[in-house]
Amino acid sequence: MTAFRNILIFVMAGLFLVPINGELSAQTRLSDLVEVEQARRKELIGYGLVTGLDRTGDRTLSSRGSVFTVQSIANMLENFGITIDGDRLRTRNVAAVMVTATIGPYHAPGSEIDVTVSSLGDASSLQGGVLLQTPLFDPDNEEVFAKAQGPLIVGGITAEIPGARITRNQTLTATVPGGGMVEKNTTFSHDSETPLGLVLRDPNHTNARRIVEQINETFDEDLAHIEHPGLVRVAWPEAFRDDAGNMNVFTSLIMEQEITVDTPARVVINERTGTIVAGGNVIIDEVMIAHGNIQVRTQVTPFISQPPPFSPGETVVGQIPEVGISEQAAQTLLLEPETTVDQLSGSLNSLGLSPRDIISIFQALDRSGSLRGKLIVM
Repeated sequence: MTAFRNILIFVMAGLFLVPINGELSAQTRLSDLVEVEQARRKELIGYGLVTGLDRTGDRTLSSRGSVFTVQSIANMLENFGITIDGDRLRTRNVAAVMVTATIGPYHAPGSEIDVTVSSLGDASSLQGGVLLQTPLFDPDNEEVFAKAQGPLIVGGITAEIPGARITRNQTLTATVPGGGMVEKNTTFSHDSETPLGLVLRDPNHTNARRIVEQINETFDEDLAHIEHPGLVRVAWPEAFRDDAGNMNVFTSLIMEQEITVDTPARVVINERTGTIVAGGNVIIDEVMIAHGNIQVRTQVTPFISQPPPFSPGETVVGQIPEVGISEQAAQTLLLEPETTVDQLSGSLNSLGLSPRDIISIFQALDRSGSLRGKLIVM
C-alpha cells in the first residue's frame, strides 16, 4: 500500500505542474480523445407517441391515415380505462415516433441521457410536442434499459395556412435533452490480467505515439505501447493491481493526462441546416471560383377563341406556353496559394453568397483537388 501511495503522490504532483510558456491551452485531455476498450456504449431504441401538436400530427382518416398511430392511441387510452373505436378517432394532435438514445458503460440507474425523436408517420411537424413515456430497449436482447419523456426541442420551424406553407430546416426530428432516465445497465469492471486498452475515437498515428510518450514519461516506466493507430495498451502497475478501486484510480490518472493533438484538416457540411464548420488548419490551393445563377421561368397564358355570331363553330379554350431564361453575370474570385479558411470566408462573404452557394463551392473545391482537407457531408 505504501508503494501505491508513493506512485499516486508522484503522479498527482506531475499533474499540478502548470507550464508557463502558454502551451496549456493547446493541450487536450485523453478523456476527450479515447474510450476504454470493452467499455462500450449501447444504442437504445423505442416506439412512442408525441402529443400536443397544433394539427400537425399523423392523419387518422380512413385509408389515408397512419393505422399504427390510431392503434397506439387506442391502446394508450385503454390503459387509462377509456375504450374507443379506432375507426371513429379523429385527431391531428398526435404523432407516432421512433425514439433513440445512447447509454454509456458507466451510466447508473437514475442517470439522465439525451434522446432523439423522429417522426414515423405522415406528421408535418413535431414543433411544440411532448413525448409520452417511452421504454427504450436494446435491440439485441429486448431488455429495457431506460425510459424517455419530456417536451421536444425542434431545430426548425413550420408556418402553414390553407393553401400556403413555409418550412425552415427539419421539423420532423427533435431532441429531448436529459429526457431519458436510466433504469438498468450492464456492469463493467477492469481485468487485472488484461492491459488497459485505450481506443482512439479518431485513429491517428501521431496522437497514438504522443499518448504512449506522455504515459511512459508520467510514470517513468514503459507501461504503454501502440497496438495500432486506433488502440494503445497500458500495463497495470503492480501498485494498482490489488483491487478494482485502485484500477479505477489508475484509469482516472491516465485519462487526466494531456497531449498536443494532431488535428486533421476537415470541413463538415450539414446540408439539412445549411451549416458549414471548417477547421483553422484547412488550406485551399490557388484556384479560380466563378459563381452565377440561372433562372428559368415558365408561364402558361390561357385564351378563349369564339366563332363568329350565328356560325356553327364552338368556343375553344386554349393555352399559350411561354418559357424564358435569364442568367446572372458570374461572380469571379481568385484565391492565392495557401489561402486559409479565414481568408476564404471573407472573400465569399464579400460576394454575398447564401449558405447553399458556399456549400456548393466547398464541394467543387474538394472535387477539383484544391481543398487540403477532408470534406464530410452530414
